[in-house]
Amino acid sequence: MKIVILDAFTANPGDLSWEGLKALGEVEIHERTAPEEVISRCAGAEIVLTNKALVPAEAIEALPDLKYIGVVATGVNVVDLDAAKEAGVVVTNVPGYSTDSVAQLSFALILELASRVGDHSRAVADGVWEDCADFSFTTSPIVELSGKQLGIIGFGAIGQATAKVAAALGMKVVVYNRTREKVVDFPYAPLDEVIATSDVVSLHCPLTPETDQLMNADRLASMKEGAWLINTSRGPLVDEAALADSLNSGHLGGAGLDVLCKEPMAKGNPLRTAKNCLITPHIAWATREARVRLIDQVVANISAWQADKPLNVVNA
Repeated sequence: MKIVILDAFTANPGDLSWEGLKALGEVEIHERTAPEEVISRCAGAEIVLTNKALVPAEAIEALPDLKYIGVVATGVNVVDLDAAKEAGVVVTNVPGYSTDSVAQLSFALILELASRVGDHSRAVADGVWEDCADFSFTTSPIVELSGKQLGIIGFGAIGQATAKVAAALGMKVVVYNRTREKVVDFPYAPLDEVIATSDVVSLHCPLTPETDQLMNADRLASMKEGAWLINTSRGPLVDEAALADSLNSGHLGGAGLDVLCKEPMAKGNPLRTAKNCLITPHIAWATREARVRLIDQVVANISAWQADKPLNVVNA
């Protein structure tokens, strides 16, 4: 059975093993694949694995041997699910592998905005402390999180994990979720109330037509003066130009983003130079531990499908 990996590098840049996958078939590994290379590289393959390489309808239609597409991620928008279903091709994903890692980075961004560890460390490295008249100095105001309100939008596994960290730090947590009955252990509030009353708003919802540009100019303007916005979910949840304007005007006190509307970051993105804006290059999912779970589950998904007991099918 021929297995083709279209874009192996991000999940496994060389520090992990594909041996579990190789036990299931003949594996052809490509670090990256351009759109025009997808059909030729997948020719003759029964199984195709992709992280972000697109597998559109025309590719599926051009690959008569294809029986299975494994998305090496949770989001499945890279595959035309309808075309796959029509062709009898099973599509699976890997949910939940990075829950703790994403919650961790969400709080890394919050803690950096609160304590400015990077700024203070750089100041010490630059010799500022050596020349300081006092035993202590600050480069900017630092903030105690205990008692502050964290508003969580989206209360799936990652939102829940983030809420638990916030509670452990003494923060007040309030939650909005599309399905209210799924909010347990923390108070629920309507979306616009969460946004308007929170000191920190953290996004943990999927990208849908309803959530596209969720944080638009009006909602950003409704946030508390000096509040922070955190997004480790999907870039298009946020109107980037409006966020840059809000940060530069001083209305918002900071933002921490791990995702953008276009990735890699587009040249000229106004957030790159916006005030008090922390941006990391979509790394929340990428701890070694999470990537080990990811690859292990990819192997488990294929093994289950081969045994006629498919797991994590997204186009049934």
